[in-house]
Order: sequence, then C-alpha cells, then structure tokens
Amino acid sequence: MRFVLRGKIHRATITERHPDYIGSIVIDPLLLEKTDIWPGEKVLVSDADNGARFETYVFEGERGSGTISVNGGAAHLVKEGHKVIIMSFELTDRPIKPKVIFVDDKNGYVKDL
Repeated sequence: MRFVLRGKIHRATITERHPDYIGSIVIDPLLLEKTDIWPGEKVLVSDADNGARFETYVFEGERGSGTISVNGGAAHLVKEGHKVIIMSFELTDRPIKPKVIFVDDKNGYVKDL
C-alpha cells in the first residue's frame, strides 16, 4: 500500500485568514468537485511564497466565491494573496490518475492538468 496524490488545486490564492478560528481550510465547492476533495478530508497545503507546509481539514465555502480561507493556527503560516498548492492523498495498492486543476488569480477553474 502507498499514499499517492489523488487531488490537487495548483497555485490557488489565499483570500482570507482567520487565526482565532478552531481550524481548517475553507474552499469553494466548485474546486472541491473538480478535484474530488471531500469536506472534512485531510489535506496538505504548501505555500509557494514562503515554503510553509501544513495539514488541515476541509470545509466547503460559498459556491462560486473563489474562497480559499486558512483558519486557526495555520493562518499564521500564510498571508492573503499567497499562492498555495492544496493536495489530497489516497492509500492504495494500485496507481491512480490524480485530478489536478489549475486556477486563475481569483481561484476560478482554468483547466485540468
């Protein structure tokens, strides 16, 4: 069994951060659907601007809003406007094709990899 990449939102822009929240990352449901990432799922987030990496869990935001909001302690690791890569993984005994998407500066879907 191996952990392999299952879904990835490439270079999304942080739109909000709320350190006094209990934790999580809020993501526009349109992006979750394109990458098969579920609400409540654990994700790895990598900040392309400062190199920070952290794990958290997903909440759905408002559909079509482009929201990428980091909350709780992880909010101290990013800033609004930073570019992040959001990744989900699957434990499997076979290779799978990950669902990787590119977004624009407003976190609108652009294309699949």
